[in-house]
Amino acid sequence: MQLSRSLTKVLLLSPLAVRSFTPALPHRAFTTARFMSTDGGYNRKPGVSAPSEIRDFVTSNPGSVIVVDARNPDFTIEPGDAKSSSKAPLAGSTPGYRPNSVNLVFDRVAKGMDLKPLEDMGAEKTTPIITHCGGGGRGQKAKDFLIANGYTNVINGGGPEDSDCWAEFGSI
Repeated sequence: MQLSRSLTKVLLLSPLAVRSFTPALPHRAFTTARFMSTDGGYNRKPGVSAPSEIRDFVTSNPGSVIVVDARNPDFTIEPGDAKSSSKAPLAGSTPGYRPNSVNLVFDRVAKGMDLKPLEDMGAEKTTPIITHCGGGGRGQKAKDFLIANGYTNVINGGGPEDSDCWAEFGSI
């Protein structure tokens, strides 16, 4: 489908405008649309915080941020996670790397994750948490799950596919 020139401009300028035009777009066109970042240009998935927001979050919570890696180490279940793991190892897979991170697999079928490892790290409901996966989709689902389970200080950091965001928290 050919989008009109004016609608194409709206799609690139405003995520809110994209949502407001959703009914007029064929389903196929909308599901392939990506959102433009306001501070860089990488096409971030909805819900992924901008690098500046992540930087502010980390700076305002020095030494206390926990990073929740929602990727699955079983690449037969989540083949796409193999790609992002080549850019950044899964949390807990390399001793000493990312000491404040934990791998809590977001299970798409069960629509949840086991929070016990997070609790074992001493996380409280107000602990600052950055969720991520390869690029932000499951990171957002993990964020939503944590909030639904009472965690109040959670943002979605996208993942190693978004190098600008990853630069702000990838070593935590």
